[in-house]
Amino acid sequence: MCRSIKVLRRPDEMATREERDAAALQFVRKISGFHKPSKANQEAFDQAVREISAASERLLASIAQNRTRVAS
Repeated sequence: MCRSIKVLRRPDEMATREERDAAALQFVRKISGFHKPSKANQEAFDQAVREISAASERLLASIAQNRTRVAS
């Protein structure tokens, strides 16, 4: 596991879109092994970043909803 990956989640507020996108980009770079993909791989790289960012948004929204239900 990469020790340089930073925690973005704060319990009291949602991560911003920019933070989610930056984390998704960091993850894709880590698992692909490329800091910058070739032109031939750019679209696949960008698509992976978009999908991971969207999945992260759904996860964080679910966590927030579950926390609200437990607190109520």
